[in-house]
Amino acid sequence: MDIIEEVKKFVEAECKKPTSKYGNEPFEFHFVPVVNYAQQLADELGGDKEIIIISAWLHDIGSIIYGRENHHITGAEIAEKKLKELNYPADRIELVKKCILNHRGSQNRNQETIEEQILAEADVLSNFDSIGGIFKAALVYENLPQKEATKSVRQKLENKWKQLHFQKSKEIIKPKYDAVMLLLR
Repeated sequence: MDIIEEVKKFVEAECKKPTSKYGNEPFEFHFVPVVNYAQQLADELGGDKEIIIISAWLHDIGSIIYGRENHHITGAEIAEKKLKELNYPADRIELVKKCILNHRGSQNRNQETIEEQILAEADVLSNFDSIGGIFKAALVYENLPQKEATKSVRQKLENKWKQLHFQKSKEIIKPKYDAVMLLLR
């Protein structure tokens, strides 16, 4: 059994359920980019790639199933349950849970391991690949008028840029950051 493939299938299935809080879009437009950035950063910076990728697939599963509030906590609980079902080693489940618990930049969580840091960075980087989704949230979920939505999206992306710690992350995303700041000026 390929644990990563099983976890990916689980996340995709949860996104496709009618009960998914945000529909299937987060799978393609958020989870996949997070995993891709996590793999890229793991290749460059090291860390336990399996832990990083599993954490990347599961990091926002709490949002999908229960909603955004405290999704780092609900996500860690869901991850633990699912990984136990898949007979993943208990010590490695704990590492995945730590990554999920500490992935949110808005929570100012202390990321102690390279795996936690990479997941948090990959999550931030993915925002620059899903500008449409950020606008959708501002316009539809927050019900902001277009001008306010534009300000909100620009501010969010400026904040995300400031959350990046690795020079490699900034190198990866700088062209997209510059482009979006120019467009949203």
